[in-house]
Amino acid sequence: MASCCRKISSIIPFFVIFLLVSSSICPVFSSEPHNLRARNQTLRPQKELRKLKIIRQRLNEINKPAVKTIQSPDGDIIDCVLLHHQPAFDHPQLKGQQPSDPPERPRAYEAEGMMAEEEHVQLWRMSGETCPEGTIPIRRTREEDMLRASSVRRFGRKPRRAVRRDSSSNGHEHAVGYANGEEYYGAKGSINVWAPRVTDHYEFSLSQLWLISGSFAHDLNTIEAGWQVSPELYGDNYPRFFTYWTNDAYETTGCYNLLCSGFVQTNNRIAIGTAISPISSYHGGQFDITLLVWKDPKHGHWWLEFGAGILVGYWPSFLFTHLRDHATMVQFGGEVVNSRAGGIHTSTAMGSGHFSGEGFGKASYFRNLQVVDWDNNLVPLPNLRLLADHPDCYDIRGGVNGDWGHYFYYGGPGRNVRCP
Repeated sequence: MASCCRKISSIIPFFVIFLLVSSSICPVFSSEPHNLRARNQTLRPQKELRKLKIIRQRLNEINKPAVKTIQSPDGDIIDCVLLHHQPAFDHPQLKGQQPSDPPERPRAYEAEGMMAEEEHVQLWRMSGETCPEGTIPIRRTREEDMLRASSVRRFGRKPRRAVRRDSSSNGHEHAVGYANGEEYYGAKGSINVWAPRVTDHYEFSLSQLWLISGSFAHDLNTIEAGWQVSPELYGDNYPRFFTYWTNDAYETTGCYNLLCSGFVQTNNRIAIGTAISPISSYHGGQFDITLLVWKDPKHGHWWLEFGAGILVGYWPSFLFTHLRDHATMVQFGGEVVNSRAGGIHTSTAMGSGHFSGEGFGKASYFRNLQVVDWDNNLVPLPNLRLLADHPDCYDIRGGVNGDWGHYFYYGGPGRNVRCP
């Protein structure tokens, strides 16, 4: 890095020096009354103190006492928290309750994935440390995490109207495969993992599956899981395994991961919100994660499975209104935030950052897309439709074959000659 520095003191123009000296000896006059300046200087620290107080209160709610702490190679701190002390059990309907029994898996279930052991898909496990039985691993939220947020009060939540499908959707752009018009009781797919470039602090790039019901206007219910790169939320550019839910179109309910009372984690080997490793590379090795979400026929909760039969936990049915019964839409694909909406398009990438036409090893993919029917059977995704909000920026194309079932390639670089 030292070789990049240049000695510049000898070439500063004389007039710049003159300006610097002049400004140091000339008095600066302000039209602001002295008492108003003093009052503003008093108010600013008070405002900051109030903000810090809110942050610390929230951190006390999110971070629970740990029986063991693990340092991840990427800088994360993983707290092993007693299962019944996790944030979910702050919910009035879960206080004093025990986690639900494991559900019956959908029939015709086959554990698939390019990586056979979950120990090798999250960075925090590289040290060989694990959380004891009876605890769950939780990524510790720190003060700097909340200070990065655009809104401390909405920390851990997606922006409102984050799944609308039109160009006015708050800067959110999608390339997705979806099906609707039937009753869906679950969805499954394998998601290619990359580390797309995110060029603005308040933007993100993700690839996920959605289970959706209700109106996009005000009472939308969603369950979401996948991977995302979000510098604002996590402070880096690693792809991270995440979950999300809402029951009112992202207005006041729901959150990422375990940042509110909602999702009940039951597994001590998977940490939600932590970095995935390894990741795919252009013209190199390709890696994916297989996710399955389905409704327990007995208790009605929505369970999440990661990889080869690893139950992560569940969303209790009482969290939802429309999804208390079933989903009316399933969706798979990519989403980015274009914070420059209305101006020059963002260069934040989706998927691998390459268009779908480049194919395997270059473009990102979803494969083996399936849904769960009313009788708890996994069946191929029927009537798959493909949609890209801005195909010159991010596009999608799909197909069907014997090895991958229903699949599609998707993504793109964002700003380019066709996407100015």
